[in-house]
Amino acid sequence: MKRPKVERRFVVCIRNDDCEDLQLRKIYEVLPDDAAFKEGLTRIIDESGEDYLYPAEYFLPLRLSQTVEDALREAVPAA
Repeated sequence: MKRPKVERRFVVCIRNDDCEDLQLRKIYEVLPDDAAFKEGLTRIIDESGEDYLYPAEYFLPLRLSQTVEDALREAVPAA
């Protein structure tokens, strides 16, 4: 059975107070986490290579062209 295709979303980091694993102005992929979203958190894979929760206010969502999205998909394997 095929897994359903999940729409990939990306954000850019605009704050990193007390978060050494986040780089300002870096693009991160958001991992789906409805419970975290309800608490004002965003789950991403940070510089350590692990997924963690961070305050949603540290990021801005990105609207990317199809060309950029395709390039990011190639550079970052799907989870």
